[in-house]
Amino acid sequence: MLSEQLFDLAHGIQYGELVPYLGPGVLQGVIDPSTGAPIPADSDSLILAMNNGRPMAPRLMWEFPRAAMDVELKRGRGAVTRFLDGTYGDGRIWTRAPVHDWLKQYRPPYVIDINRDTQLQDSYADVPHTLVRGIARIGGTDYRFRIHHYDGNAYREVDQEAVNTSLPILFKPMGSPRPDANYVASDADYVDYITELMGGFAIPDFVKHQRRRRRYVFLGLRLLRDTERMVLSDLIYGAAVPAGYALIEDATDKERRFCRNKGIDIIEASIRDLLAAAGFESDEPFVDVQTVGC
Repeated sequence: MLSEQLFDLAHGIQYGELVPYLGPGVLQGVIDPSTGAPIPADSDSLILAMNNGRPMAPRLMWEFPRAAMDVELKRGRGAVTRFLDGTYGDGRIWTRAPVHDWLKQYRPPYVIDINRDTQLQDSYADVPHTLVRGIARIGGTDYRFRIHHYDGNAYREVDQEAVNTSLPILFKPMGSPRPDANYVASDADYVDYITELMGGFAIPDFVKHQRRRRRYVFLGLRLLRDTERMVLSDLIYGAAVPAGYALIEDATDKERRFCRNKGIDIIEASIRDLLAAAGFESDEPFVDVQTVGC
């Protein structure tokens, strides 16, 4: 029964009937091939990487935006940007995540990725697409997004009125280093971004149209922190009923209550199980670890 359900989810993603919503867990098993070090993806690993492997004060270890805010106050906003560029920028080589290799085969028409790496963009690197990234604390605009058109070779920034809506949409609300450094990271960033997200100014009109009555599959995402929950709630506004499915092994009561409230069915299975149901085999090793609180 579970395998049939997972097969249906994989089929729905492959044919664009379900929207993949990617969290930090999709990057589990991704490593630096020269050192074997895992890519910092979840909150704890990002904090440790930003602080040279040392834990920060307990109140800062609760989530990455809080720790990033502390670094920003002490060393400036540029310090956080430099850390994220050094972690995810084109000068850093990481092995591929099996999920991204799987998505590359089908290139769904709409994907949401709350990670800040470039693997999703790499999966669409040889096809034209539209990249939407969140921004925060930027003057001179009413909006909290930037849009780039990719022509199969390079990105160029465009206004939302000029977007070719027939192309795949890659929505990275927390930003990425490509084509330039653009991140939502610190507490102050999130306060601004989420405020405008709730007001409708952080999502382009064509994405608002695209998301109407859509269903989602939440992959590699734990729903324990208010930050991730608030972002999710606004990004899927106008979803179908039920809103979709979350793959969470050993879900907590808090996660179950939230998902029930949002009309999201929890499936107690791993990403590995989903890829197996899809018949996908990867050359990359897959370490499927769902860290509570990531």
